Amino acid sequence: MARILYALIIFLLIPAIMARLVFRALKQPGYAKRWHERLGFVTPCVKKNVIWLHTVSVGETLAAVPLVKALQKQYPNFHLNITCMTPTGSERIQAVFGNSVEHSYAPYDTPDAVARFLNSVKPVMLIIMETELWPNTIAACQKRKIPVILANARLSEKSARGYKRILPLVRPMLRSINSVIAQHKDDGARFVELGLPKAALTIGGNIKFDLSLNSDLQLQAISLKESWRGNSNRPILLAASTHDGEDEIILNGFKKIIASSEVMPLLVLVPRHPERFSRVEELCKSEGYVVAKRTQCEQDISKADILLGDTMGELMLFYGACDIAFVGGSMVPTGGHNMIEPATWGVPVISGPHLFNFSEASQLLLEGNAMVLCQDADSLAKQVLKLLQDDKLRNTMGESGRRIAQQNRGALDILLTQIKKQLAQ
Repeated sequence: MARILYALIIFLLIPAIMARLVFRALKQPGYAKRWHERLGFVTPCVKKNVIWLHTVSVGETLAAVPLVKALQKQYPNFHLNITCMTPTGSERIQAVFGNSVEHSYAPYDTPDAVARFLNSVKPVMLIIMETELWPNTIAACQKRKIPVILANARLSEKSARGYKRILPLVRPMLRSINSVIAQHKDDGARFVELGLPKAALTIGGNIKFDLSLNSDLQLQAISLKESWRGNSNRPILLAASTHDGEDEIILNGFKKIIASSEVMPLLVLVPRHPERFSRVEELCKSEGYVVAKRTQCEQDISKADILLGDTMGELMLFYGACDIAFVGGSMVPTGGHNMIEPATWGVPVISGPHLFNFSEASQLLLEGNAMVLCQDADSLAKQVLKLLQDDKLRNTMGESGRRIAQQNRGALDILLTQIKKQLAQ
């Protein structure tokens, strides 16, 4: 009964959802395209043995890279269909995987849209990255005997409280999932409390620790770092994946850093969402900074205070080219972004206090003295200056982060074991 009511509500909300797409398209034109895919009208797949992998947006797509490569290697006779919900996620899927996978937007969670999608794609398995749970989609897969795996699953206390309010809808959905591979025992306990059978739960760790830095990427990072430094020895500070409300804090802190630095540092500022690029650029200029842009590579950045990272898909490269990394989404209550990436490069990490999206990883890095927290512009400046003035501390933090990242690998193998188990049934 609960799912029937939910389906009715979703049907009634479709016009409002479409209107929201129009509104978002004003800032990001990609939202105005490919609406038919969101309603389940996708090109029929002629291939057999299709694994449907759903990644919500950019973060989940990048986290899935090692999984996709492993599946393509271990199951050459299978084909991957990767879906997402955002234009930026779509761009990343196409840029990273190209024609090696099929791709479309995921259908909205109405029974008819889901049915159209499943009829066209005919997947033998659905793998969902992290937390994107849709009752009608999961119910439709169960009805068609398509196993569902929730990979790299996380569930914060806040999200769990929200799910508890709709238990009649959530409990049957969780009981229809074949396997949940949770990042941490606390995440797993919350899923079980909401109704997931204990037999369906595996604690696997965070697959984001399993990323690898190939030699080409490392060479690119070295070259980029040299080009950014130029003829000087200026430190390179990276503020990555920033959100509204964080840029002002960072710029205020940067003024304090400049005032106390013997060598003028370069701030590489990378907003999380592309529709914010121009707005952040204007903010920087209004504060009196000289701004260069990554998209204008021919620019001489030697006199620039700030390099605006106005591209997509280069953040991993930027982490390898910086001396200190602040990871955004943490000064505002977004929950933080992936601090494992700079740690893997051996770069000391600075974060704000809001870290519920990466609670386990952040705890490991904090306890291992690979990451420090700041609360405001003053504490941000203090932590950066401390690291800039102490080479030994900076190197020690970086090496600690690299070691922690290496020690916590293995989640991918656990996930692949569960996939193999479900495919064999």
